[in-house]
Amino acid sequence: MTTQAAAAPLRNTTNDANGTVAVNRWIQLVCGVIAMIVISNYQYAFTLFTPGMKQTFTGVPYAKIAAVFSAFILFETWPMPLAGYFVDKFGIRKLMTIGAIFIALGWVLSGTIATSPFHLYIYYGIISGTGAGIIYISCVANAVKWFPDRRGLAVGLTAAGFGGGAALAIMPIAATIHSMGWAKAMVLWGIGQGIIAFITAMILRHPPTGWAPAGWERVKHAALVQSKRNYTWNQTLARPEFYLLYAMFFFACAGGLIATGNLSQIAKSLKVSDVKVWGLAIVPLTATLTSACNALSRILWGTVSDRLGRENTMFLTFGVEAILVFAVTRIVGAPLAFVALFSFIFLFWGEIYSLFSATVGDIFGPKHASANYGMVYTSKGLASVFAGFGAASIAAYFGGSFAVPFYISAALCAIAAILSLVVLKPLDRSRIAHETTEAEEAVSAQALAKEEKRHEEELAGVR
Repeated sequence: MTTQAAAAPLRNTTNDANGTVAVNRWIQLVCGVIAMIVISNYQYAFTLFTPGMKQTFTGVPYAKIAAVFSAFILFETWPMPLAGYFVDKFGIRKLMTIGAIFIALGWVLSGTIATSPFHLYIYYGIISGTGAGIIYISCVANAVKWFPDRRGLAVGLTAAGFGGGAALAIMPIAATIHSMGWAKAMVLWGIGQGIIAFITAMILRHPPTGWAPAGWERVKHAALVQSKRNYTWNQTLARPEFYLLYAMFFFACAGGLIATGNLSQIAKSLKVSDVKVWGLAIVPLTATLTSACNALSRILWGTVSDRLGRENTMFLTFGVEAILVFAVTRIVGAPLAFVALFSFIFLFWGEIYSLFSATVGDIFGPKHASANYGMVYTSKGLASVFAGFGAASIAAYFGGSFAVPFYISAALCAIAAILSLVVLKPLDRSRIAHETTEAEEAVSAQALAKEEKRHEEELAGVR
């Protein structure tokens, strides 16, 4: 495999659980989590910069500033299939290095020479977004490859770095913005985050060809099915499961992205933006708690899915999320409810980033996971258009109320929950069962052919 050839060789390529390779995979996981923590601020701290941006770019409608968030998500997601292909082809280290340079450059340019939202679309959206996407797909796919036995847990921990990493930085970033302004704060944090990402790039690598954890072939879970075939990106595009996953990702993603990109304005529309809770400003406090719940969600439900099954876990979490998102429209003027409800929303939302990546690895195989999950992940880009510019525009039409976007999102979450159990589960299990039968028949045929050949050779020897 080209990717593995590009990576530095490992000393031990056996399946020994105590060997170098097995130990190394936990180092890989930790470095992946650190890299994901670094890029989390590009998405989840965006709302902290919007008040300063509004003051800097006077007279610009908020919807145009919100579109910076949409641009970031679009370029974080849409180039991802190509980035994933290059990761599989040229190796994780080279692509991670490019990603580190891009995330640093995007924030530095945004804070130094941007003079309009259009410039932010380029610097924050295109450059930083592309860099973050490269790092994201590199780390998630690496977890999929290293942990076939604990795929839900591994991708859950990795995705938790992205979903919850901002919890570590929300308050410091808010304090930095308060002391030096949004632009200088963005430069400072951009440089620091780029350096950390570069360091992780020097450590990450893919597992050797054919490597598997000790005893993995003997491990069976009735709730899980995993294909023994490795689908290339074009083979994946030919499968109906791909398009179903794509639609479900969009449906389940919208509500959390609305909250992520517009939390400051949502608080204002619910008449709680100026309230302090426990002596803290409500938006930074809520953003911190939601980030922590976002991280917990990815670990918790990723681990649960290893036992309960991906589709069953999707049905449970998406169904609860639909109820929670709908409840946002009922908490006007209730600051404590605002803090609590949005925390729970992210507790039942963040798991999409572990469940979908693990599912892609399960049903399309791990070998081309970077490219395959990258294609599914572009659905988040479509959701961001609705969650950023779209939701802000709808809210402006209804006098600043985000009720209608949340109504739509609740309905979409409910649809995703139903599809996971009624359509996805029977579809992928039927196909994988058929593949397993074909594989077993092929093995039997080969064994029979060998036995017949041996018998013929014995008869020839007798003659």
